[in-house]
Amino acid sequence: MTKSTLYAKWISLVFAAFFLAACSGNDTKEAEAAAAAAEEQAAQEAAAEEAEQQAQVKAQQGREAAAADVGTVFYFEFDSSSLTDDARAQVDAHIQALLGNNDSVRLEGHTDERGTREYNLALGERRANAVRDYMVANGLPSYRIETISYGEENPVAYGSGESNWQQNRRVELK
Repeated sequence: MTKSTLYAKWISLVFAAFFLAACSGNDTKEAEAAAAAAEEQAAQEAAAEEAEQQAQVKAQQGREAAAADVGTVFYFEFDSSSLTDDARAQVDAHIQALLGNNDSVRLEGHTDERGTREYNLALGERRANAVRDYMVANGLPSYRIETISYGEENPVAYGSGESNWQQNRRVELK
């Protein structure tokens, strides 16, 4: 009877060891499966984030290309510092491009040759400030915008005549 009791104890001990080993193996397999699922989830999230960043970069490049297409010169009417509708549309394209990056800009105000030097410097400044104020009103921080007036000092078209004067009444975005 001692042998059968000893065998029974031995078998129950071996059975208990196998049972514990089998249970611990399931925990490890479940932990490994959970870790694999977590890694897959993290990889999917990283891929989604990467795709979103690429989409944002592509969108920013599109905005910058649109801004480049409309040009960097904004024209004004005679003796006026009010933005025309065409100029507003151009400035809007540049605002969208500038909101997507941290670049600073310089606005250079110009006038035609009519008027005194002092008056033209002031008019060029009012024109540059009008563009700056429009940009600030549409969300661009003012510390990123510098304005300067050249008055009649840097014409792009030489000569006396409305077509030449019209080309010189401008603000250039640099």
